[in-house]
Amino acid sequence: MRLQSFISFILVFCLPVLTVTAQGPKVDTTRSTGTDSVVISNQEALKGFKQLFDTKTVGGVTGTRLNPMAVSFVQSYMAKYGKGLRNMRKWAKPYFDLIDNILTQHGLPKELKYLAVIESGLRYNAISWAGAVGPWAFMPAAGRQYGLTVMTGYDERLDYYKSTHAAARMLTDLYQKYQDWLLVVAAYNCGPGNVDKAIKRSGSRDFWKLQYYLPTESMNHVKKFISTHYVFEGEGGITTVTKEETRELMQQQISALSEEDRINSTAYKITGRYNASVIQQFTGTTATDFNKYNPRFDDSIAVNGTYELRLPVQQMNTFIAKRYEILEESLKLLLNPKVANGAGNR
Repeated sequence: MRLQSFISFILVFCLPVLTVTAQGPKVDTTRSTGTDSVVISNQEALKGFKQLFDTKTVGGVTGTRLNPMAVSFVQSYMAKYGKGLRNMRKWAKPYFDLIDNILTQHGLPKELKYLAVIESGLRYNAISWAGAVGPWAFMPAAGRQYGLTVMTGYDERLDYYKSTHAAARMLTDLYQKYQDWLLVVAAYNCGPGNVDKAIKRSGSRDFWKLQYYLPTESMNHVKKFISTHYVFEGEGGITTVTKEETRELMQQQISALSEEDRINSTAYKITGRYNASVIQQFTGTTATDFNKYNPRFDDSIAVNGTYELRLPVQQMNTFIAKRYEILEESLKLLLNPKVANGAGNR
């Protein structure tokens, strides 16, 4: 058995589903891609996510926050699916690792893995009422167009490895056409033809201006992607430090601690938009102690999205045990400062 097929076999489980879309990716009749692959440069790939966030200047410093037009949808989505997404963090790593590796091979942003989350809940055997199958919800014609064998008794749409490569090729084609990932996500759901019509009718290539000219499911599909991306990545938040300053602060943090503090504390790398006050409430750490171990925590994690959190051993054990609850509460606080009151009363 080939390694790729073995990996796909290992990943065959019955998994909880957050939502499975009715439509799968549609065929682009203007292209004939097959299995040829074009790799997008890193700079090209990264610039496409600009519409996820809004640029704002505070005190002369420019930073990013979640696009205000997405906030209400994200809030309602988190209320409905937050628990499922939090649970997904516990079991999804093997799937995300496989997808990340393939997306990287194609020069695509790793964040696109969240498209598989909303398409299928990461289930290899997901089937929509419209006939879309597999983790990437390919319709038969689209699957064949992008190199998958689809026939009775043998369907490569169910193969995690092969279907992810096919999805990567399709996403690459769509990005070359639209140069914007939100439009790519829309086109993946409803087809390039519908996105082209929305662009023509609205007179704009800005998703937020053309969204109401898209099919309702596709408009919401994009917002589900933004919401899932936001819950897992937690990007955004006004920041007052650069990445270079963040690295310098991290070095200063270690050197400033006494030997006793270093011995009695431990570090744990975190990813996501955690909030310092929420961590303090859940772990029972005072603001003074927290800031001693983690100077300018909120600013630093807003810049990088990751941080090497340091806490006394007992508090760190509490953090690790409750980290998913802490992250969810942190995201609620970021979206609406009023909702996180009493976060530590657990």
